[in-house]
Formats: sequence, C-alpha cells, structure tokens
Amino acid sequence: MAKHGKRTTAAREQFAGKRNLTVEEAVALVKNNANAKFDETVEIAMNLGVDPRHADQMVRGVVALPNGTGKTMRVAVFARDAKAEEAKAAGADIVGAEDLMEIVQSGKIEFDRCIATPDMMPIVGRLGKVLGPRNLMPNPKVGTVTMDVKAAVEAAKGGEVQFKVEKAGVVHAGIGKASFGEDKLVENVRAFVEAVSKARPAGAKGSYMKKIVVSSTMGPSVTISVENAAGS
Repeated sequence: MAKHGKRTTAAREQFAGKRNLTVEEAVALVKNNANAKFDETVEIAMNLGVDPRHADQMVRGVVALPNGTGKTMRVAVFARDAKAEEAKAAGADIVGAEDLMEIVQSGKIEFDRCIATPDMMPIVGRLGKVLGPRNLMPNPKVGTVTMDVKAAVEAAKGGEVQFKVEKAGVVHAGIGKASFGEDKLVENVRAFVEAVSKARPAGAKGSYMKKIVVSSTMGPSVTISVENAAGS
C-alpha cells in the first residue's frame, strides 16, 4: 500500500502546476506516469458549453481512431437469417433475435457495442431501459442501426469510438493504451477532438470547447490547451 502511495505522490509532484499543455506534452506526461501493473487506458474528457437537456444542444457521434483503442471490443448483433450469418462471419461475438433479447432482459450484458438491423428495432426497443443507461442502444445516427452489419461489426472491432455528451456537458472516452507510442496517442487525441468539434450542435452558444483533460486509469489528470488540441 505504501508503495502505491509513494508512486501516486511522485506522479502528482510531476503534474503539479502543469496546465494547458500541448497534446504532445500532456501525452508524454500521462504515458510516462502510467506505472500500474496492467496496461492502463489513456482517457480524455472534454467539458463542452452545451446543455444536453435541450435537443438542439445534444452532442453525439462516432470516430474511427487512426490507431484503434487497444481494447478488445465485444460486439452483439440483433439480426436474423442471412444478416445473422453475415454478422457472425464479420466477427460478432453474440448474434440473435428474441433469444438475445431474453438474455439482455435477464441482466446478462456481455458486450461493449450493440448493432441491429432496422427490422429488429421493435425487439430492441423493448430493451431501452436496460441498454439506454449503458449507452448501448443501437442508433442510426452512429451507424449501429444498419443493414450493413458487416461494416458495422468491422468498424467496432477496428477501434471505432462512440461519444455522447452527459448531463454535465462532459464527453469522455478511452483513446488508447499507455503501451501505445506517444505519436499514436497524439494522433488519437487529435482525431477525437476533431470529431467532437465537428459534432458541434446548432444550439451551442458561445465557447464550445471549454476544457480538455487527459489521464491514465490510475494516474492524475492534466489539462490540454484547447487551442492546441483543436489545431488552431
């Protein structure tokens, strides 16, 4: 325990007084202090000047990170017949229809992404209270309600990240692993920030990107200069 405490204190000392860094500086600091016994996830959180309670201020989207997330994505697909076979061939982990609905209703949710063909939505719609709070509900806006299940499964497995603003106006995501090279993490951060920037809703007033923070699973967080991250 003491060893963990010393490591945390040392990390905090390195982070002290460092704010509004460039993406490169922030990534180097976070990566070099990710010293846990597992491969920590590098996470980004963005405070946005929006109130998602208003429909015209909702921010959601999807981005294919250039270097993937480093996370094994478990994918469930609601489909029948030929589309179910297509999903299995593309690498989906769980495929089904009413049988999959019953599994989810029982509380057994062993997947990170849920895809459905349009004809399955009457079934999937019954699972809103279960899937919605976990941000797993299939949605055509982010390509998870589609007839092209092959492309959707491959995108999910290839490091595509969905994002959706939370009540406090915060968007967050894992954008890689501490074992990634610094250049790859930098590319992923910039791709994520760009995607959120492009998803600016019509109702957003004034300053849109207010604060950007990066951290590792067990490490302290550090703020990135919004101007630098946005490339302006």
